Amino acid sequence: MNLKKKPVTGMKDILPREMEIRNYVMQQIRETYANFGFTQIETPCVEHIENLNSKQGGENEKLIFKIMKRGEKLRLAEAKTEADLTDSGLRYDLTLPLSRYYANNANELPSPFKALQMGSVWRADRPQRGRFRQFMQCDIDILGEASNIAEIELVLATTTVLGKVGFKNFTIRINDRRILKAMAAYSGFPEESYDEVFIILDKMDKIGLDGVAAELTEAGFAQESVDKYLELFRLITPDVAGVQLAKEKLEGFLDPQYADDLMTIINSVEATKRAEFKMAFDPTLVRGMSYYTGPIFEISMDEFGGSVGGGGRYDEMVGKFIGQSVPAVGFSIGFERIVMLLLEHDFQVPGTAAKKAYLIEKKCSGDKIREVVEKAMAERQEGKTVNLLVMKKNKKFQKEQLEAEGYSEIEEIFAR
Repeated sequence: MNLKKKPVTGMKDILPREMEIRNYVMQQIRETYANFGFTQIETPCVEHIENLNSKQGGENEKLIFKIMKRGEKLRLAEAKTEADLTDSGLRYDLTLPLSRYYANNANELPSPFKALQMGSVWRADRPQRGRFRQFMQCDIDILGEASNIAEIELVLATTTVLGKVGFKNFTIRINDRRILKAMAAYSGFPEESYDEVFIILDKMDKIGLDGVAAELTEAGFAQESVDKYLELFRLITPDVAGVQLAKEKLEGFLDPQYADDLMTIINSVEATKRAEFKMAFDPTLVRGMSYYTGPIFEISMDEFGGSVGGGGRYDEMVGKFIGQSVPAVGFSIGFERIVMLLLEHDFQVPGTAAKKAYLIEKKCSGDKIREVVEKAMAERQEGKTVNLLVMKKNKKFQKEQLEAEGYSEIEEIFAR
């Protein structure tokens, strides 16, 4: 049987050109987030199956790569349920592992704790352009800080990174899950139906206001509630004035402090931002994760379409582990999509060290080779990238390949 040379479906090999960009973006992430006081951590790629199935991950829980029990624990003949066969799985995001990490190590961590985590996650999703079953996530989180300073810091840090790698004219869309619920309550939807309402609302950018109205009506909701709900979205503008209007319209359904906090976040970021982007209040923003409890945000790339990251506040997740609520908020950059966009636009990593190649003729003597090696090592100590290669028959093609790889200086070494 022949071995298979292609990766497993949904996985990919990373070629040198992409790896160079990935390393550059990761370097910018580490340096920028460190300047904002974030500390890098790492968690295992395998989590307890009970944690992964805790109803915190939304639809992602249907996409878990489960791991069978090992050794004596695996008793296939006696197994009657899935629980008899599996006890762990590959993580589908970094937020749940971080919550477990914090719950387990809180006594040894500062408060608030500002964490940076980069690592692969796995989802048994349907592969498509820009979406894989194994992919890199990059999260920053602040745990132990209840004030909106946390949200402001996350947005500023994330947008600073995006600006450093060349993105501009993007939008940070922001909302609050409590505003979402207040709008639904104001419109007369029953509380037990909120999730269904939000799933339909989340399609707004695809089917528009009329499409949302039609689906809500088809779902059996009262026409009066549907009309009242949709009128809010017609009135509310995508700015601070829109938040203020929501605050006024939802009086009695929404704690005004939540709207005030959202306005503070928007105003503070707008006043201090360095990258070219805009903040927009978006009352249709839902975010799929059920664990969000407050402000939520998403990065929309206006020039390229689609989202390249998002996050929000999840004050109750750590409490699932320790029995008491811990303020927590996080922001995840869409690392893979960012790298894909940079590759598609022929991004060149700035400040790359000079690259030189020596093409050495096969007939060169040992003394000649030693002389070239000594020269190359001296140049490397000066910071130059130097590659030693045996000269091929098709020297012209070899030199073209090296030039495509960024070697600006190519020296040929002959035996004579």
